[in-house]
Order: sequence, then structure tokens, then C-alpha cells
Amino acid sequence: MRPHLRKHSAHRSNPVKSAKDTFFGLKKNVFWLGLTSLFTDISSEMIYPLVPIFATTVLGVSVAFVGLIEGIAESTASLLKVFSGWLSDKIGRRKPLTLTGYILSAIAKPLLVLATAGWHILGIRFLDRAGKGVRTAPRDALIADSCDPGAANYGRSFGFHRAMDTVGAMAGPALAFLLLPFLATHSSSHGYRELFGLAIIPALIGIIVLAVYVKEPRLCDTSGTAVPLSLKPFDRRFKVFLLVVLVFTLGNSSDAFLILRAKNAGLAVAMIPLAYLLFNTVNAALAVPAGIVSDKLGRRGVMILGFLNFAVVYLGFALANSTLTIWIMFGVYGFYYAFTESIFKAYTADLVAENQRGLAYGLLNTAMGIALLPASLAAGWLWQNVSVRAPFYYGALTALIALVMLVVLVPQGRVDNGQEIRTK
Repeated sequence: MRPHLRKHSAHRSNPVKSAKDTFFGLKKNVFWLGLTSLFTDISSEMIYPLVPIFATTVLGVSVAFVGLIEGIAESTASLLKVFSGWLSDKIGRRKPLTLTGYILSAIAKPLLVLATAGWHILGIRFLDRAGKGVRTAPRDALIADSCDPGAANYGRSFGFHRAMDTVGAMAGPALAFLLLPFLATHSSSHGYRELFGLAIIPALIGIIVLAVYVKEPRLCDTSGTAVPLSLKPFDRRFKVFLLVVLVFTLGNSSDAFLILRAKNAGLAVAMIPLAYLLFNTVNAALAVPAGIVSDKLGRRGVMILGFLNFAVVYLGFALANSTLTIWIMFGVYGFYYAFTESIFKAYTADLVAENQRGLAYGLLNTAMGIALLPASLAAGWLWQNVSVRAPFYYGALTALIALVMLVVLVPQGRVDNGQEIRTK
């Protein structure tokens, strides 16, 4: 018997717009938000891998303090995502908070040029991650709000955004690789400070794109009527979905363990960046097609493939006895990212009303962020106390448990804002 499905009262006040409001089959807002993330990730990834090295070699910061910096920074981002998402629901506007978050992160980058002590790095990373925490949930809600109601193109939209994000993550380190040797010949800090200063350029381009081209969708007036800052107003399906994501993420430890396992299996250190590039290339190439498939056939089937893929990859890393297996697993790992993260966000847009989206995305992102800490702690303990293969057996098992929960508890049909649509 089909459970009672509550029809949300929130609705979009603007009619479906014409083809003039699209680029390449995407709403213009979605396209410009994708470019914003592309340039922002180029800026961030130019410097992020180098900050720990700069802190320890140039400033003399201890490795333990670097760990403290990253822990505080990421925790800050996770907590702010819930509040900023809820606030965007309450004021009925997404763009101001999204823009504020990108500006905060942009300000942090040139400040690294002036850093002379470990506590400076702490404050700068705190500001950078605070910006990410402020912008993420409102931005995801803005993407969902920009899609035509009933058009079932959330998957394509979030897939495009994920693809742009990934391309930026690939281009940033490549730029750093090309620029750093030249900058180092004219620097007393091995070129780090100069590179940090240059990173502001793509960040500013991203902010300009967002400020000028992204428009606030005309939504129903939700000001003052947002849901409370809690899980209570959401229906059972969204809560169950959050639980599935949480269980899955408890086995999804930091990708640093994949890199360590690759080295342990004999992959040369110089080849590891290329293996990671292979993973990102597959991810970027498949994100949009996976989203389109989820629009047409339903989210659950795509997520099932993503969870199954993750389990296979982690088993592959656990059993790997050759570098060939490692190369194959890094390539296949790109399928997992394409089939899960953006699909999670598309499915969230299916499940919740407009005036709940900000908080819903805050809860989704926070659930994934919080679970990463115990997942990585468990993986580290298993690596040290059981075997180097144990963290990957654990991750595969957790993914299979989440897969069973997904099959049993999550509806098979597509769901659009509270209305279940059965697929045949």
C-alpha cells in the first residue's frame, strides 16, 4: 500500500520560462553558477595542497598543529552549512548568502601572502572554510530553485555543477605545477607567497560571474515562514534518505587512504597525481550523463549503482597486489563520485519544498561532513592495528549495508516536491 504523501504548499510563482533562459539545455543560473564554482575551485586548488607544506617548511609549524587547523576549519564549514541554509529559507533569498560565502573565501587567499605564524594560517583557513560553510547550502538551493518546476532536470543541473567543480579541481593544481618553479626563482619563500597572491585572480572572476549574471529566482514569499532549525518539519522519506547517506559516509574515509594504499601497493609517488587525475577525469566526464539518467529513470537506481561501485572499488583496493589494479580502481572510482554526490542533491530537491531547501541542503552537507571524521578515524585505527587492507574491507561493508537500506527504505519511483511518480 502506498504511504500517504503530503503535498507541499510551497510553489513557484513564476511560470516556466522560454528557451531564451537556457544555455546548452541548462538554465542560465545553473550555467553561471557552474562557472563560478569552476573559477573558485581553480583558485582554491592552486593553493590548498601547498598550504601544509608552506606552514611546516616556511613558517616552522608542527604537523600536529596543521592537523588542528584542518580539523577546526572543516568543522566550522559543516556547522555553518545548516545555519546558512536555514537562514536562506527564512529570508526567502539565496544569492546574498551565496555571494557572501564566495567573497569570504576570496579574501582569505591573499591574506596567506602576509602569514608569518601558525595562528595566522589557522585564522585564514577558518575564514576560508567559513565562506564555504556560508555559501554551500544556499547555492545548492539556488540551483534547485532555478530549475523549472516539474521539468525533472535536477540531475542534469547538479551533474553539470559537479563537473565544473571537478574541472576546476584539476586545473588548479596544474596551474600551480606550471607557475611554482618560475615563481620560486624570484622568491625567498619558494614561490608560495607569490602563488597565493595570484590565486585571487580566478576567485575574483568567479565572484564577478556570480554577482553580475546569476539572478535570484522569483519564488513564493517565504520570508518569516521558514521551517524551524530542526529535522521535525521534514517528512519520513527525507529523514530516511539522510540516514542512508550518513551510514554510507561512515565507511567513506578520506581519499588520503586511497593514496597511501596506492603507495603501499607499489605505485610510484610521482605517478599518484596522475592516478588522481584519471579519477577526476572520469568523474567530470560522467557527472552530467549520470544526472540525465537519474532525471529519466529515477534517482534510486543511479545511487544503487554508485554505492555498488564504491563497494567494488574498496574491495579492489583491499585485494590489490599490483599497480595495474590500482590504476583500474582509480578510474572506476570516478564512476562512484558521478553516481552519488550530485544525485544526492538532485534527490533532495525532489523530496522537499522550496521553503525547506536551504535547510535540507545544510543538513545533507553537514551529515556527510560530520560522518567523515569518524570514518577517517576508524580507517586510521584499522590501518595501524589490523592491516592496511582492513579500512577498505570496512568501507565496502558499510557501503553494502547502506545499499540494502537504500533498496528497502527509499521509494523506487521519482519524487517531485512531495508527489511520488512511479516509473515502469
